[in-house]
Amino acid sequence: MRRFYSVLILCLVTIASMAQGWPENYKGVMLQGFSWDSFVDTQWTNLEKQADELSGYFDLIWVPQSGNCNSSYNQMGYTPVYYFNQNSSFGTEEQLRHMIQTFKEKKVGIIADVVINHRNNLGVNGSWVDYPAEEYNGVTYQMLSTDICGNDDSGKTKTWANNNGFTLGNNENTDDWPGCRDLDHSSANVQTIIKVYLKYLLNDLGYAGFRYDMTKGFSRGYLAEYNYDAQPTYSVGEYWDGNKSTLKSVINQQKKDGVVQSGTFDFAFRYSARDACNGNNWSKLANGGLATETGYSRYAVTFVENHDMQDRGNVTGYTKDPITKNIEAANAWLMAMPGTPCVFLLHWKSYKNEIKQMIKARKAAGISNQSAWEQKSSSTTAYKLVTTGDNGKLYAAFGSGAANLTDADYVKVLSGTNYAYYLSKTVETPWVSLAEGTYTKATEATLTAVSESTGAQLVYTLDGTDPTASSTKVNSGATITISETCTLKVGLLVDGAVKRIITRQYAIKPFVAHKATIYLKDPGWSTDVYMYSWANDGNNTQLLGSWPGSVITDTKMIDGVKWYYHEFDVNTEGYSFNVIFDQGNGKTQSVDIGPLSEDTYYEIGDIVNGKFTVNDVTQTVTGILPVKEVIDLNTPVKVYTLDGRLVKTAPKGSDALSGLAKGIYIVNKKKFVLR
Repeated sequence: MRRFYSVLILCLVTIASMAQGWPENYKGVMLQGFSWDSFVDTQWTNLEKQADELSGYFDLIWVPQSGNCNSSYNQMGYTPVYYFNQNSSFGTEEQLRHMIQTFKEKKVGIIADVVINHRNNLGVNGSWVDYPAEEYNGVTYQMLSTDICGNDDSGKTKTWANNNGFTLGNNENTDDWPGCRDLDHSSANVQTIIKVYLKYLLNDLGYAGFRYDMTKGFSRGYLAEYNYDAQPTYSVGEYWDGNKSTLKSVINQQKKDGVVQSGTFDFAFRYSARDACNGNNWSKLANGGLATETGYSRYAVTFVENHDMQDRGNVTGYTKDPITKNIEAANAWLMAMPGTPCVFLLHWKSYKNEIKQMIKARKAAGISNQSAWEQKSSSTTAYKLVTTGDNGKLYAAFGSGAANLTDADYVKVLSGTNYAYYLSKTVETPWVSLAEGTYTKATEATLTAVSESTGAQLVYTLDGTDPTASSTKVNSGATITISETCTLKVGLLVDGAVKRIITRQYAIKPFVAHKATIYLKDPGWSTDVYMYSWANDGNNTQLLGSWPGSVITDTKMIDGVKWYYHEFDVNTEGYSFNVIFDQGNGKTQSVDIGPLSEDTYYEIGDIVNGKFTVNDVTQTVTGILPVKEVIDLNTPVKVYTLDGRLVKTAPKGSDALSGLAKGIYIVNKKKFVLR
């Protein structure tokens, strides 16, 4: 018996030690993979298509609440109805699962948005309290009127319940949100359902962790209990408060058996960034946030913008609070500090090359969520700090004179408007000034040796092979020209030995004006086939008239199958458009599709949330494989264009198509398309 109890105690200790809220010394970076109304950008299929690029920089991606909201209209997920039905505005459950698995294979975890403060109901016959009965693993789960807080919606729900013969649950003393019914977390039924739901997200759908919405609305003790039961590796709550002391208290409230069970978003950090950047007063960065507090930075998920604070135009009842100036500098501060940085999708899209380089610098220094940091100076015109990572130090300067540091121990690697990064020479790494990506013309890149060795040089190759001492050799500060698609590898050459090789993927794809033809397989509708379309030009310019668009009459037969089609002009670099297939005004439409800029073939799928889903069947029609990775573990792989030009020789065991521009390539006598 003694042995049995010893094993039991060991198991309990192991379980308790696993739930620590957020990993210690974590070096990962997170992306908020959505913004408000990002129903196109955040389609599960669209995110999945970007997996190769995103996995090079982000370790976690936070996505919207993915459950069915029981609505035919676009929903961001914050009025959840179903827990175990995962067909949402962002795609089907099958697409969600596939997206999660694709990122998991690339060692990127997807973070679920967990909205359990409140829940919407079916609303049948005007009811406020009718929740769906959902079956999962042979068990039926259903919330009742007694699972709603007794004082929900300032008493309006109770009035309705009394008038209709229903009983509510216990009162709550936390924040109330009138958009849905607030859940009574003291209810055993609520706790049971939420615990099953969270394990479903982790163990069935494959999510890596949780982002808890509106944790001001229920006791943090319940959050701790849920995480203790589910055991997520990553958990962060949204407690919207800009006071550091309050956020520290929140962390302490999220304990179970004395162990912290969840991190929290660092709103104090965000407001310091807003005040500094919008007011051009860099001393405001000294206010810091939870990430600057000893013992708490591990649990701080830092950010400078999110979907609630962005500019949403003329949305009524919404107070704008965006950062409107120095957005690059704000992200530079984010990436230079301890805590786990979370980059906002719209910032990533607008400043991708800059943020890529910031992330590279952070990871080169080895900065973690618990790295030590030191404020070097603070004034209205300038703010400077040093953060010490596992590999060396990152000196970050903001404001006027940011790029004028004269310290023999540091090398400047990156600068922009009101910010500059310097790596300590102890980092011992090559640095390339040109961010990875696709360029339309030959572009110069400066190679820099960050090294304590005075005579350190750089050696590089452009064919993806590891450089040796006999490879092309240059001095630090030399400029090379990237004139064609290539895999650049650069190493430090010190005392005849090559070390710290880094890899950068570049694609050179000159823009060529062309037509993009969008095809729809005959859906067999009894109505006309309409197509509605708009340009992603900042003005949503309508391309086929106002809703419901234009009747498509152009058709062609392909292998005996009828296809409707329309051609769009793509005359400028970066131009794209979106389309919707529909049956006419007041009739069923498809989901939003895009962004598009190349020939694409679609077929109509099932109706989900009142809209037709669509399936991209381009590969089936064209016979060209859309494989994201082509790897040969035994020999180097040669990649050719359709006209027979050799564009890349990938070393054995590497992805032959990685870093190439969108297009069709021939590998081992097979055609592959990168989309």
